[in-house]
Amino acid sequence: MGAMILLVDQHQNGRPFFAELLRQQGHDVITTTDAGRALETCAVLQPDIVLLDDSHGHELCRRLKADPRNRLTPVLLVSRSSERALAPEQTGGADGVLTKPLSTGGPLHRIQSFLDVKAYIDKQAESVLLSLARSIEARDAYTQGHCERLADLAAALGNKLRLPDELVQALRIAGIVHDIGKVAVPDAILSKPGKLTREEMEVMQTHPTVGEHICAPLKIFREVLPIIRHHHERMNGSGYPDGLQGERIPLTARILQTVDIFDALTTDRPYRKALSSKQALAVMREEGQRGLTDLELVDELENLLRP
Repeated sequence: MGAMILLVDQHQNGRPFFAELLRQQGHDVITTTDAGRALETCAVLQPDIVLLDDSHGHELCRRLKADPRNRLTPVLLVSRSSERALAPEQTGGADGVLTKPLSTGGPLHRIQSFLDVKAYIDKQAESVLLSLARSIEARDAYTQGHCERLADLAAALGNKLRLPDELVQALRIAGIVHDIGKVAVPDAILSKPGKLTREEMEVMQTHPTVGEHICAPLKIFREVLPIIRHHHERMNGSGYPDGLQGERIPLTARILQTVDIFDALTTDRPYRKALSSKQALAVMREEGQRGLTDLELVDELENLLRP
């Protein structure tokens, strides 16, 4: 399977020719002459590599590198000067330089080398983040197995709702990593048996945005980011971090929230014993009447769990 490549050339110097060479290698190539559109494309699609013409690429490269979502994305300048001939301030933080004129050999091999390295780093980073998420779960004996249960139940509910495969996979991953931002929450707050103070709650409520920031550079987590950020929103707008209401909360985030609440209610906690499935669903309906949960998803969950 080919990579997604963004090719930015303000003057279109050889752009159609080089784009076609890349497509012949099996890559999906997006081309633009506009720096603003390049920034938007990177934010939405997270290409595997970005190629910038050096006539305007230095500043654009700096702006790309300033966005956490592009932290692992290689950016190469296409220049008439060799990499050694360019001072660091002339590259804008680019990862390398392709020297014009472009031929079918050297530049293609160099691009492939960067793509191979990025694929390896992405795989290793994904493994590290999944391990980190599981280690956070292990900090609390009462949440043992929580992530795996959420991954399975969220994916099952997504399948029942006939969501596309990529969103079902996002739900499965989100079940593991949704609370990864708790790595920034002190144990004294995370494991406190009593009610949190206002200051402690403010710290706790940072974990969705911290988690989003941690996972943002990985393209595989693109559909997962809205779930991480919004799984503590509430239907009446009383949740966090953005106070979204109703259907403004992404459906995938509402699905994970629903199964998260269900799993919490049906698991032993220091302050109470686990509820039965029937009791848990009744509590969730009461919360739905108060505008906290999505009642339609509670019904769908009950149908899913019905023998």
